[in-house]
Amino acid sequence: MPLAALWAHGSLALGDYQPGRSDLDLVALIEKVPASEQKQDLRRVHEALHSQVPLAEKLHCSYVVRSELDDTDRSHLTWAHGEQFERIVSPVTRRELLQGGLSLLGPDPATVVPPVTDDDLADYVRGDMRDYWYPKTVMPDLWLADIWVDLGLLTFARATVTLREGRLITKREALDVLPGLGAPRAVLRDIFQRRYENPPPISVSWRAERGLLTRTYLREAMRQFLALA
Repeated sequence: MPLAALWAHGSLALGDYQPGRSDLDLVALIEKVPASEQKQDLRRVHEALHSQVPLAEKLHCSYVVRSELDDTDRSHLTWAHGEQFERIVSPVTRRELLQGGLSLLGPDPATVVPPVTDDDLADYVRGDMRDYWYPKTVMPDLWLADIWVDLGLLTFARATVTLREGRLITKREALDVLPGLGAPRAVLRDIFQRRYENPPPISVSWRAERGLLTRTYLREAMRQFLALA
């Protein structure tokens, strides 16, 4: 499986990477579609890294065949969250690569990745909020987990800025935007502590209250922003 390029995007490329807390987001450009045996070998490599290298727990990498890079709807072999599956390389990821992607191997992504129009970016962000995040706000158990609280609020803030201003922002910038969007400040403090400080242990009661505050806020905020009936 010849490797043509390896690119970093997300917090590492945009200057907001927190070791041990941030995801390590990569895109590997490969020359040929991996055979079944190669996919199995790749899974074993990632599983070994996941078990032996602490930072590899947050390693996410999509393997994109060069000839398929122009097809924005095509799913690509991906390792993320300790699993191997297939998913698209979203317009958000593509725009990140174009604007600030880091080349760890091979050509700069801005010379290879096809352009992403503002309309394509806005359509994706709006659809992601409407079709993925908004339905999740009626599932209370999800919002007991740190990752749902964090990503729900940060994704909403980043999507809001993208739709209003046509630009991408970091998670740190999203935390600065959220107070102005009316997000619950106690929850924002909770996120900041876990991302940038050493947070105290969370109580069962606060976990439940935090989840309720977050999903209640997001449901109404998303409803208003998407102009849902």
